[in-house]
Amino acid sequence: NHSVLRGFQTQGHSASVLRLQFCKASDAETQAKANRRCLCVHWEQGAQSSQSCQEDPDGISFFVVPLTYPSGPLSRCTIDNRVTRVAWLNRSTILYAGNDKWCLDPRVVLLSNTQTQYSIEIQNVDVYDEGPYTCSVQTDNHPKTSRVHLIVQVSPKIVEISSDISINEGNNISLTCIATGRPEPTVTWRHISPKAVGFVSEDEYLEIQGITREQSGYYECSASNDVAAPVVRRVKVTVNYPPYISEAKGTGVPVGQKGTLQCEASAVPSAEFQWYKDDKRLVEGKKGVKVENRPFLSKLIFFNVSEHDYGNYTCVASNKLGHTNASITLFGPGAVSEVSNGTSSRRAGCLWLLPLLVLHLLLKF
Repeated sequence: NHSVLRGFQTQGHSASVLRLQFCKASDAETQAKANRRCLCVHWEQGAQSSQSCQEDPDGISFFVVPLTYPSGPLSRCTIDNRVTRVAWLNRSTILYAGNDKWCLDPRVVLLSNTQTQYSIEIQNVDVYDEGPYTCSVQTDNHPKTSRVHLIVQVSPKIVEISSDISINEGNNISLTCIATGRPEPTVTWRHISPKAVGFVSEDEYLEIQGITREQSGYYECSASNDVAAPVVRRVKVTVNYPPYISEAKGTGVPVGQKGTLQCEASAVPSAEFQWYKDDKRLVEGKKGVKVENRPFLSKLIFFNVSEHDYGNYTCVASNKLGHTNASITLFGPGAVSEVSNGTSSRRAGCLWLLPLLVLHLLLKF
């Protein structure tokens, strides 16, 4: 008879146990079949349990139990008085013959050898234990063997993954995620930030040609094979790009009031800001003026605006990839500001004099 078992290894728990022993079928089956017993395969994992039997007309029964976590006593197993010699083998290697241990593996131990029960246990089962296990029985009539094949399933494990990466916009990147397990796990990549957009690759390798700033963020590698929950790891991709000034507006402030010019710039790495007036750089500590910088914003603050403060100012944002600038105007309450592409200019607030000037010229000539 041949049966198939499935053993499991889970990450962090390698104490799987394979128990092989003789047993009889249930009393009901025994009575119904008049001493005709069956080969029982009983599998337990956590709270789940299952059993299947095949009829054995020669009267020898086996009970095979691989346990990920031993949970409770096993059923009592019997060997009838026709059995004179017993042995367990793995392939061609004898594990136990009666009470005698023939293998050197310390994980293989004899659990019992009595008139009613004969069983061995293999502790900490791993993939090298996979294969056939044979019980050899000598009876009064003739020898008999029965075989069980153990298949070890291993939960997925990510053994190699790319490190976090920083790259300039427009370049190409390749991310790698190598996973092991039995059966071989399926590996997928997903772009999860700034928001998840579904799978970007169903392979161990993720290639991105000409990466853009919108493709920055976290990429998640998932490995699954249905043996255990998927294993997930993340890689952070930082896309560097030169500054871009997104907002720069002029403002009108009366003399004697507080005024603020504001310059916003997007950049990775964050931009450094500088302010100029008439090609002269403004520095911290100038009386009545303060420069306040944040990663994506700079403010030029005037605590007490004077006529001398009115005029055109230049905000310069720079990082290691480049720089950009915008012109911003501080003007009085009667002036009109025009803003174009982040640049402001100022007109004098005396347009009401224009008709008088035209009339004067006409009368003169």
